[in-house]
Amino acid sequence: MEENMMKKFTTALLTITTLAVAALVGIHTQDVRATSVPTVGILQQLEHPALDQIHKGVIKGLAEEGYKGNKVKIHFQNAQGDQSNIKTMSDRFESQHVDLTVGIATAAAQGLASAANGQHPVILAGITDPVGSKLVKSDQHPGANITGTSGDSPISQHLKLIKEIVPHSKQIGIIYTTSDHGGTFNAKRMAAQCKQEGLKYKLYAISNTNDMQQVASKMASECDVIYAPQDNGVAAAMKTLVNTANNEKVPVIPAADTMVKDGGVAAYAVSQFKLGEEAGKMAGKVLKGKKTATYPVKMVTKGHYVINRSEAKKLGLKLPAKIVNGAKKNGEVF
Repeated sequence: MEENMMKKFTTALLTITTLAVAALVGIHTQDVRATSVPTVGILQQLEHPALDQIHKGVIKGLAEEGYKGNKVKIHFQNAQGDQSNIKTMSDRFESQHVDLTVGIATAAAQGLASAANGQHPVILAGITDPVGSKLVKSDQHPGANITGTSGDSPISQHLKLIKEIVPHSKQIGIIYTTSDHGGTFNAKRMAAQCKQEGLKYKLYAISNTNDMQQVASKMASECDVIYAPQDNGVAAAMKTLVNTANNEKVPVIPAADTMVKDGGVAAYAVSQFKLGEEAGKMAGKVLKGKKTATYPVKMVTKGHYVINRSEAKKLGLKLPAKIVNGAKKNGEVF
């Protein structure tokens, strides 16, 4: 009798202890969830001023949504233009169990999308052609775990600027990087715009930045003006392009504000910082629960004039007053 009572008492004591431990574990788990902060992985395809500005913008946008300081953990990686680095770094983010990743430039975004495999949100930061890059189903209805910002380059404005600065151009040279989807896309759009307006043009391609010197030299000998689209390879080698073109007194008209700072004569440019900032704000909203599948890609298309007066003077070019005034009022002057 006493033995049975002792067994019952022991069983009851074990049950109470187990329940108490479970309760404590449950409280601890809730505590961790309540105090944990989201982890964001940011992958930049390579280092050059335009992408650096996007990165700074992403950080600013996240901060505007409250994700700054001890409210967020940010892991940043730069692939330095190496595709194998993109895969390794994307996989590393997954091993770190990030809550969300941000891709700066198309190849970086594609690497992150592949590694995430639909398991967490991926935010695009300034991707030229999200649909053509097979990152989203459509700009209005992304349809899965990916959304973000796109800088739809205002090609017609770029061509208008070229005609205003070099009105008697006989041939426009258009350069792009074969491995850069966005650059190729924008170069072909400019070619189509030239064809539509009856202007003579020629496309030139580089496979990587090492080709720039030779290709730029050929362009400068055959063209009156060079157009540099939003292209990561071209942007990374912008100074080489400009220095080579300057030897033949051929102006370079680029698509991005940072490329003007690197020696382009002028641009009607979408702010790279703004592209990043909007992507950062979108990332913040997604972390708060907004669904990527129904969150339209934000198109940042409004631009501003940016001019490089010292470069124009070096080439003996007189910039139209409305472009100079526009840069002074709403844009940038270098």
